[in-house]
Amino acid sequence: KPTRAYFGKKDAQQLIIIKKMVEDLNLDVEIVPCEIERDIDGLALSSRNVYLNAKERSQAVCLKKALDKAKELIDAKIYDSQTIIKNMKDVINSYDLARIDYISINSTDCLSELKEVVLGKTLISLAVFFGKTRLIDNMWI
Repeated sequence: KPTRAYFGKKDAQQLIIIKKMVEDLNLDVEIVPCEIERDIDGLALSSRNVYLNAKERSQAVCLKKALDKAKELIDAKIYDSQTIIKNMKDVINSYDLARIDYISINSTDCLSELKEVVLGKTLISLAVFFGKTRLIDNMWI
């Protein structure tokens, strides 16, 4: 019987659901979140990255840049979700090959959408297409 299960923060929604399930079912296992591993340019490591051509790969850094923009706004005490999402979209849309699937700001407790960032209880996540390849990334606030 396992005492620990390790889940990557990259698949944040899955991790949150698993943690909630373990809590609700009173399972005797510790869920251990593992940090996102990134390439030197900030792109989250993923098996999907191999499907990117050279130009797509060079533009895929916009995911991390958009998340960094969100963090910059939050550090400046701008917590309005729509303002943050608009700024993130502006970053991503400045890359011609990027096509946004979604950007969301949710509670880490139950994944409900938040109108404002709540420090320590917020997940900012996004999915962006480059050609047929869909990449995801997130930041826990």
